[in-house]
Amino acid sequence: MNAGSMKMYFCTLIAGLLLACTTLAWTQTDKEGGVEFVADVSGVGTGAAAFLEIGVGARAMAMGGAYTSIANDATALYWNPAGIAWMNGVQCELAHNEWLIDTYHDFAGVVIPVPSLRSTFGVSYSSLDYGDEPVRTVDRPEGTGEMFSGRDISVALSYAIAFTDRFSFGVSGKYVAQRIWSETGSAMAVDVGIFYNTVVKGLRLGAAVNNFGNKIEMRGRHIRTIVDPDESVENYDRVPVNYKTGEYSLPLLFRVGISYERTLGSLGKILAAMDVCHPSFATESICLGMEYGFANMFYLRGGFENLFERDHINGLTCGGGIDLYRRGRMGIRIDYCWADWGVLENAQRFSLGLVF
Repeated sequence: MNAGSMKMYFCTLIAGLLLACTTLAWTQTDKEGGVEFVADVSGVGTGAAAFLEIGVGARAMAMGGAYTSIANDATALYWNPAGIAWMNGVQCELAHNEWLIDTYHDFAGVVIPVPSLRSTFGVSYSSLDYGDEPVRTVDRPEGTGEMFSGRDISVALSYAIAFTDRFSFGVSGKYVAQRIWSETGSAMAVDVGIFYNTVVKGLRLGAAVNNFGNKIEMRGRHIRTIVDPDESVENYDRVPVNYKTGEYSLPLLFRVGISYERTLGSLGKILAAMDVCHPSFATESICLGMEYGFANMFYLRGGFENLFERDHINGLTCGGGIDLYRRGRMGIRIDYCWADWGVLENAQRFSLGLVF
C-alpha cells in the first residue's frame, strides 16, 4: 500500500469514528444532567386510555380498519358517528373478544333512528378487562395472597343528523375511565364526524376526529402513605401524604376515508376502502380494505392495517360474514376477523349484529 493510499485509509477511518461518536453522543443519556437527547420518537405508549385505539367490529377490522367512509352499522358509533344518520331501522352490535395477552375487549352499541327529525341517536359501551393478577411485593415476590384487577371503560351518547340527502354530521360525548386495583382516573371526550355520499354512484367520503378531551390522572388509596418529613423533629413523625401522579392525554385520532362500491350484476358486488390516519401518539399510516359480497348474504374481506406506520407489528387482516337480513324483517349479521400481530401472534374477533 503506497503513502497516498495509507493517507486516504486513515482519513476515512477517522471520519467514520467521528461520525459514530457523534451519533452515539446524541442517542445516549447525559450522565450528569440526565437529559435524553433522542428526539425522533413516535410517542407510542405515552398516553392514557390506549384501549380507545382498539377498533371495534369484526367487519371493520377484517377490512384493515378502513371504515370511516363506510360506517353503515352500529359500529359507526366508534368509527364515525355521522354514519348512523343513514340507518333505516334500530340496530344493535355486540362483540366479546379475547384480546392480546389474556385480556378481553367488549363492545355494545345501539342505534335508534328518528326519521321525522332526519336524525339518529345512539349509545355505546366498550371496555378492556385485564383479568385478575396476584399482588406481589419486594418482600413477597410470590404473592401476598391478595388479587387485583384492572379495567378500562368508555360510555358514549351519540347524535347524527342528515342535513341533505348526501351529507350528514355526527357527534358523540363520552365518559372514559381507567381502574387498576384501587386507583382510578377519568376524563370526558368528544368524537366528531362528517359523511358525504358523492354524486358518483358508490363513491363515499368520511372524516372523523376521535377522543378530543381532557387528561387523565390516577388517584386512589394505594398511592397514599405515611412519611416522617423531618427526623430531627419529634413532634410529628407520621404525616399522611398522597403521591402526585402524572396527567396523560387521551389518544387523539384524526381519520379521513374514501370508499367505492360497485355492483357486478349476478356476480355480487365489491367494496374498496382506504383511510388515512393521523394519531397523536404514533406516526401517520394508511389502512386499506376490500369486501366481496355475494347474493347480499355471504361476504369475504381482507385488508392491511397501519401501512407505513413506523415500528408497527400488526398488518394483514382477513375475515368473512353472513348477513341474514331482509327489509321489513328482523335480521342477523355474524362476522369474523383474523389479524396478524407479529410477535404477539394473532387476534381473532367475532361480532353479532341485530337489525330490527
